[in-house]
Amino acid sequence: MTDQHKSEALPASGAVYYLFGATGDLAKRKLFPALFSLYKEGKLAEDFAVVGLARRSRTDEQFQAEVYESINEFCRYKADDAELWNRFAQHFVYMSLDINDVEGFRELTRLSEKLDERFDIPGNRLFYLALAPELFGPVSFNLRDGGLLESKGWHRVVIEKPFGYDLPSAQKLNDQINQVFKEEEIFRIDHYLGKEMVQNIEVIRFANAFFEPLWNNKHIANVQITLSETVGVEDRGGYYDKSGALRDMGQNHMLQMLTMIAMEPPSRLHGEDIRDEKVKVLRSLRQYETFEDVRKNVVRGQYSEGVHKGKPLPGYRQEESVAGDSVTETYFAAKVAVDNFRWAGVPFYIRTGKRLPVKTTEVVIEFQNMPNNVLFASRHNLAPNLLVIRVNPMEGIYIKINAKQPGSDTQIQPVAMEFCQSCQVGINTPEAYERLIYDAARGDSTYFTRWDEVSHAWAFVDKIAAAWHDDTSDIRPYPAGSWGPTEASDLLKQDGFRWWPVNGQEEDNVIWVSNTGK
Repeated sequence: MTDQHKSEALPASGAVYYLFGATGDLAKRKLFPALFSLYKEGKLAEDFAVVGLARRSRTDEQFQAEVYESINEFCRYKADDAELWNRFAQHFVYMSLDINDVEGFRELTRLSEKLDERFDIPGNRLFYLALAPELFGPVSFNLRDGGLLESKGWHRVVIEKPFGYDLPSAQKLNDQINQVFKEEEIFRIDHYLGKEMVQNIEVIRFANAFFEPLWNNKHIANVQITLSETVGVEDRGGYYDKSGALRDMGQNHMLQMLTMIAMEPPSRLHGEDIRDEKVKVLRSLRQYETFEDVRKNVVRGQYSEGVHKGKPLPGYRQEESVAGDSVTETYFAAKVAVDNFRWAGVPFYIRTGKRLPVKTTEVVIEFQNMPNNVLFASRHNLAPNLLVIRVNPMEGIYIKINAKQPGSDTQIQPVAMEFCQSCQVGINTPEAYERLIYDAARGDSTYFTRWDEVSHAWAFVDKIAAAWHDDTSDIRPYPAGSWGPTEASDLLKQDGFRWWPVNGQEEDNVIWVSNTGK
């Protein structure tokens, strides 16, 4: 084994990995590269096999060639070591499967037994369902009826979002899967929970004595979470027009990041204890009970024609597979309240949208300002202190404080002290899917969503969706390439706040002290 193939992390226990939807875009862009990175770093030992499953016909050699192309295009490592690649590729086989034919699953069981023997796998099974949600139940039933759950090892199923369209559909889906798998065997994936800086939120909060004592309504004025995209709906118009920004991003990514910021310290650093605390946050979310509550606290928009970096962009209704009179939102912003002892009175502002000026995911913690009638505050317009957690695409944190302007006795200027993790020389940050596949193979469910998390999140979102369904008069157009409807700024302005600039849009008057050389 080469030095590059060694790792301090223990390898995941041997298993057969079943990739349903193996010819799809997710497998190509994320899953194959993740498996190769894990193997190269020694987190997958030799006792594993990967079975690609889809309706299309492939030979094993054709499948392996597609995996090779995927890795060289999308993986953070290249398959340039022939010996390593050949060892890795021999673990990949392909089987054409009609997921509605239980006999095909019986054939898959026979193939699995051969792979167990060939690679000395102890009967462990990990089923990755990169499929449409309506297929999760039928596939689960056929896994059971086809004999794939009769092996002596553990059995786990990984499910991609969306997990339902609303609470009733999610409940129906969960009931179907629970007829086959126990809750501890179900790994509902939200790839944002695999991102380095989302997982780092816990460490920033609970491992630093100068943050945790201030992490409450006595010291924090507001929290802002931004997840912005520059792209439109691309080739997802048919799906997106039935989903919208609220269901596509709000129910999962946005609320999951909010729970990581707002959760109480868990009693132990165990997966269930951490997820228990996240559920408490979701239970504490103030519900929007009436249409007026929604209209007062939530803004929705849809991008119209615009220009970004000199390039003309179409409006949402001009996109392929989108209805010409669509009222689907491509943007939403909301003022959210967490009604518990720690956060009472602190507004959480969340926003996400397509065709915005920059691609970024950031969390801004704005601290309470100094009393304006004492010391320096009485003579200067002091800027609030900020802690900014950059999640994507740049990874890192920065803290904005007030300091004396160099060469002056009395002038005060904001200073940002920045740590950019993804800017460091030699850093090759693991992708989210690597972490999550590795965790699932080890049985660590910390960064997967439990059913009660899913159900509480849907209950919150459904109230908004119901109000929007009854009245579409409040959907606001915004030019593609802009920061969304002006009403989103009013959400903060009425409370005396404003949206802080995000990555790529920093203020000119800030002095940067950074490991980036800025």
